[in-house]
Amino acid sequence: MTSPVLSFRFLTPFLGSDRIKSILRELSRAIVSAIDGTDAQREYIPLVLSSLLKWKNRFRYLAKIAYDWCSVIYENHQCFEDWKTLLFLCLEIGFRHTDHVTWYDQDLLIHTEHHHKLIDVVFKSQDVEAITDLLWAWTTGSSLLRPEHTKLLDICAGYLDTLRNLVPFSPRLQRPVIHFIELIGFRRLEVLGVEGFTEFLDHLHVVPDDMRTWAGWYQLLVDTLQAPDGARCLSHRYWELLVELLLMLDEAPLDTTPIYDPRIMTCLIDAQEWDKLECWMAFVWMVWPPGADGMTEEDMERSMLLLFRQRPGAAQKLEQWIGHWIGEWGDDESQWETWFGQERARDICVSFRRLYRQTHEAAQRYAP
Repeated sequence: MTSPVLSFRFLTPFLGSDRIKSILRELSRAIVSAIDGTDAQREYIPLVLSSLLKWKNRFRYLAKIAYDWCSVIYENHQCFEDWKTLLFLCLEIGFRHTDHVTWYDQDLLIHTEHHHKLIDVVFKSQDVEAITDLLWAWTTGSSLLRPEHTKLLDICAGYLDTLRNLVPFSPRLQRPVIHFIELIGFRRLEVLGVEGFTEFLDHLHVVPDDMRTWAGWYQLLVDTLQAPDGARCLSHRYWELLVELLLMLDEAPLDTTPIYDPRIMTCLIDAQEWDKLECWMAFVWMVWPPGADGMTEEDMERSMLLLFRQRPGAAQKLEQWIGHWIGEWGDDESQWETWFGQERARDICVSFRRLYRQTHEAAQRYAP
């Protein structure tokens, strides 16, 4: 490293220049060379990293190379007495003030074996800011969705208990935790157990604006419901969120649509979970209308009648949900036919209206 201290004033004139990326690339090479070099070179690395912290609005590329430095520092950690401090400095440089919204696919991070190993160091430190930085590194962009990162996702899932101990989450930690859960998916999250996982969700208060993708959370909630005891444990707010997501999606994810499970309906009725049943009825109509996957009109009629008798207000809410859904789809017959098949596409709207009217009127007659 040719200069003992990187001058922030030296780099300032280049911040608006198209040369900044090449300058940062050369800087990164110098830092990596110093890490692999002599003790005299390595002693200036903390000063260089501290100078970089002075940038308040940092570049995506700086986040990428700072994440690369984390791997090199861990690989050579025996050369530094304070290597953990350097590691946390690199995470702070890359992710403490980065605008995560503006990341693009060409800036995806490269996750090495050394990144896998440093996960334990960061989480055991109990340093909330460093943990948050690392979560932003995992969840920014979409690099963890690549098949080669399956192992890293498995490792990440093992630290859910540590995250749960950080509740209540700071505003900065809240969103990457939500993205993290979406990336991992319910099948890996089962390490917490259904009850533990749903309790974890209750601390998050997830809304669509917090999500990376609506389809990812749709699938996670469906998987949760279909797990043993999932219908009982999942809070009502997430049943409503599931319906909301389905209304927001252009269509249900066809490759992940589950098989209709009548036990969920039975479970909700037996437990008198009428608010959840209201959401489930809407979901069933949108995903498995009568005639699909074993659902019959008689099954639907009995359930709707029981719901309307116990919760008269549910009739209006269900009508609003299905009315919105039909309104979104009703003008495009090709979408209906793609989802349900040509023979049934035109019958669904009529079928719902007829059953709704019959059960609503019957429930009113039984009303005290």
